[in-house]
Amino acid sequence: MVVASMLSHGASQTLPKSHIEAVLSVPPLKVTEPRRVRHVSVRNTNSNNIGGCYNIVLYYEKLREEEHGLFLVGWIVESLARVLLDYPLLAGRIQKKVENGDNMGFEIVTNDSGVRFYEARFPMNLSEYLGLSGKESFEGELVFWKEIDEQNPEFSPLFYIQVTKFECGGYSIGISCSLLLEDVMVIENFLKNWAEIHNHMIPQNENIKTPIFCHPLLKNEDSPPVDVISRTPCQNGAHTMPFKITAQGINFNMELWRELAINCLDEAEQKLQQKLGSDFSLFVKESSKIIKVEGCSSKSGYSKEVLGLKNGIIQATWNDFGVCGVAFHEGNKPIHVSHSIGSVGDGHVIAVQYPKENVSAVIIVSLHIEK
Repeated sequence: MVVASMLSHGASQTLPKSHIEAVLSVPPLKVTEPRRVRHVSVRNTNSNNIGGCYNIVLYYEKLREEEHGLFLVGWIVESLARVLLDYPLLAGRIQKKVENGDNMGFEIVTNDSGVRFYEARFPMNLSEYLGLSGKESFEGELVFWKEIDEQNPEFSPLFYIQVTKFECGGYSIGISCSLLLEDVMVIENFLKNWAEIHNHMIPQNENIKTPIFCHPLLKNEDSPPVDVISRTPCQNGAHTMPFKITAQGINFNMELWRELAINCLDEAEQKLQQKLGSDFSLFVKESSKIIKVEGCSSKSGYSKEVLGLKNGIIQATWNDFGVCGVAFHEGNKPIHVSHSIGSVGDGHVIAVQYPKENVSAVIIVSLHIEK
């Protein structure tokens, strides 16, 4: 068995690695018409900085027999294909936008290439795993991400899901999503809608004993080829901190987003009690059709307008975004949920309008802290 070494309570421990049992691409249940496009503008970066991902892992105990066994993943895949009808961008791909021979940035197209789905098992009980000290450093075994190929981005999935079954019957659902798609409100709504479809689908199929996407006899106990399951190594040490903008009636523009991001970086430095790097990449979702990525420096400072908004900038928690109650089987809410921003270099700041519950916007700061 391949193991990774870790420290727990001062003693050395070993943690087994997950075993990938199946890999497939899951497109929406029907062809997406008309095609949708999201334009990606990249500015002031040394390279085409289109990398990084948002990770979320939900952990569930086994409460009923249908939540385990051969058919768990089959039903999850079937409900996933249905919910993607409403979120086709997640199953799309990014491609270079070229006009008159010039590179004009990128665009994400809903070409139905599919979400990349992994089925895995982990040789440990769920309670045992959750009791480990420092388990966050090894959570990369439960959520899959492969960085976008900058030379040939059209071949890279933007959204991955990994369902991992533990020995006790518990399981985890790990989601990784490109920062070019990431929007806390969209992911929150996606998970809620997915779970709702999943819960309604199974009672309607009481007489169907096998889900459409279940082929247990085709599984190979050997690991898939390395090039299929190779993932981008997790960069440990990234600290993620969400902020809510509660002030109302704000006319957001790129300059204001930049200054709000710098203010939140300053807040993060004070709370972490250490100086962080000055360079970061700012991701701003201006609308469902446009996202801007810009290289910034915290040395730029901010204006009196942002100083006037300081009282309306509040540190949030991930629990504020409503995914802790997502149940794929009625009554079985996750016993633990973790969030992170992966593949962070100097740092990322994600900004998005969030018109919900007396909040006008959300800013997520993720910075790499040298150990």
